[in-house]
Amino acid sequence: MTTLPIVARRGAVLLATALTLTVASQPAAAAPRATSTAKVVAFHHAMDQLWTDHVTWTRLVIVDFASGAPSLKPDLARLLRNQDQIGNAIKPFYGAAAGTALTKLLRTHIQQAVRVLTYAKSGDQAKLKAALAAWHANADQMAAFLSKANPKAWPLPMMRDMMKTHLDLTTDEAVAQLQGRWTAGITAYDRVRSEILDMSAMLADGIVTAFPQRFAA
Repeated sequence: MTTLPIVARRGAVLLATALTLTVASQPAAAAPRATSTAKVVAFHHAMDQLWTDHVTWTRLVIVDFASGAPSLKPDLARLLRNQDQIGNAIKPFYGAAAGTALTKLLRTHIQQAVRVLTYAKSGDQAKLKAALAAWHANADQMAAFLSKANPKAWPLPMMRDMMKTHLDLTTDEAVAQLQGRWTAGITAYDRVRSEILDMSAMLADGIVTAFPQRFAA
């Protein structure tokens, strides 16, 4: 089981405290319920697990691909299942159609990443350039999708920057692995894991803020 990072736990507790204080300041007639710190922390933990799985299984697929390991197919299948799980995680808040749409975008993200790996390994620069362009276009689509769902918490410029950073760090990881620079690949993975936890916290905070009734004590 992945342990919730200290920073994420503190962030979740601070968010829950702030929401509780906000609720407490409302008129008595509204009779709002206090925020459950336990529910907020548990939700952050669940999101961290899903997004950590995303970069962990991505790394395994990169390593498998670079080495030609027979475990590539099952590892890729597990990575794709993670995209289903992430989409399912937002369904209780944004509905089944939104969750399915996010899963589709995420699966495309993975499938296009495989194309990038394929052409990077083969050295076909023209096809690699086209694959990278499609991969980044998909990231922009995800940024727009998420921002539309929660524009206040997830403004479009911030989402685009975060998605671009994620792709850039993943590219660094893949290039290092394909070139046999093992230590650099590990360093790149550490960076993308840190980045994805920041993204996870931001997404979780946005959902908690948008749906306070789901996290009431």
